This record gives sequence, C-alpha cells and structure tokens, in this order.
Amino acid sequence: MTDSDIQAAPQAGDFTAEGRTVAGGRGWDWIAQGYALFRKQPGIWILMTVVLGVIFMLIGMIPLLGSLANALLFPIIGAGLMLGCKEQEHGGALRIEHLFAGFKYQTGDLVMIGAFNLFGWVVIAFAVFTVLGGGVFMALMHGGLPGAGFSIASLLIALLLVAGLSVPLYMATWFAPALIVLQHLAPADALKASFNACLRNWLPFLVYGVVLLVLCLAAAIPAFLGYLVLVPVMVASIYTSYRDIFFSNR
Repeated sequence: MTDSDIQAAPQAGDFTAEGRTVAGGRGWDWIAQGYALFRKQPGIWILMTVVLGVIFMLIGMIPLLGSLANALLFPIIGAGLMLGCKEQEHGGALRIEHLFAGFKYQTGDLVMIGAFNLFGWVVIAFAVFTVLGGGVFMALMHGGLPGAGFSIASLLIALLLVAGLSVPLYMATWFAPALIVLQHLAPADALKASFNACLRNWLPFLVYGVVLLVLCLAAAIPAFLGYLVLVPVMVASIYTSYRDIFFSNR
C-alpha cells in the first residue's frame, strides 16, 4: 500500500478540529453505520478480527511485557483500520494490509500515541498496586485468589480508580489515531482534540456505551461467536463517530 493509495479517497464535508456537538441519539447511529460498513465486506472484517485476536493473544501471553506491548500497539493497529474504513466509505475495498498500514504511514506520530496510552495504563496499574498492595495485585493479575490481606473495600476502590482514570485516557486516545493518519494532526493536538470532542459529546457517548454493553452481553451468548461481528462493528463505529463529530456539511 502506498501513500497515494491511502490518500486516494477524499474526505467529504468540512473538517473542524474542534469537533461539533451532536444529538444524543447519534450514539446509536454510529453503531448502525458501523454495521453498514461491516456488511460491505463481512468476510474480510471477520478474518481481520481473527488475525487481530491471535496477534494480541500471543503478545499478551508474554508476562507483563505483553500487556505493555498491546497498549503500545493498539493506536498503531487502530490507525490502519481507520484508513480501511475511509477506503470502504468511498467505494474502495478493505484489505488485510490495512491492519498494518500504521507501521508504514506516520508511524512515529502513532508510536507517540501508543507511548501515551502505555504511560496512562502504567499510571493506572501503579494506582491500583498502591491501593491493593503488591501481593493482592499480583494474585489478581495472574488470575489467582488473593491472600488473607485481601479487602473487598480495597478492591472496590481499585475498580473505581481504574474506571476514573481510564475514562479520560480513552477519551484522549479514542479519535487520536484517525486524526493523525486522516487529518495529519500532531500527536499532542490529536490527543487534545479527541478529549475535547468526547467531553463535548458525553451524551451520545453515554447512549453509545449503553447500547454496546447490551450488544456485548448478547454477543457472548452463542459461545462468544457474536464478537466476530461485534468487534468489527465497534471498530467501524469509531470511524463513523469521528466522521460525524469532526465533519460538517456532509
């Protein structure tokens, strides 16, 4: 895939780096539009989901370093998928090469987003480690039962810490890969624009989150096979929400 291939499809509408506030019901529309992208090429979407699952599972098997590597890779992989969604939206074809496009296009900026994401999760892990204590934290990390020092109250506080700290991290990184590869924003500008856009659109994101929670529960019923559809739809919905929020006069 060349740079000319990546930039071949024009973006419709007027881009605004500040983003715009959309109606709460758009949260559902993002998912519906993501499904529409999935339906264009369900086979390749499912294949890419399986490949991604295997890659992240194998990396995740490396003690400690695997989780850190996955946090670093997510924005790079995500950027390639955003390029694939753009191609699909404009009549092109999603290809397996899109999975790895982030390693060939603006990789340095994407690595910086990955490093920011990695640092954020290290901070969250340190906060949880501090609350739970080393022994309990390591036992939970390895799927074991905590020892006598385990406290339900400490666990609840740790869970609240994860929720409270991860939400702003997700907000900052949600649109950042797309803004870098599709709009050529600098990493700091992309993180800021992503955070502000999510904050400005908290209501549609609340609707989006509730609908996804229901769909996640439903997808788990047939031996988790529903995730072969839901994961691609979730990925595509990031692109559709980006298009909805950052473009006007579409």
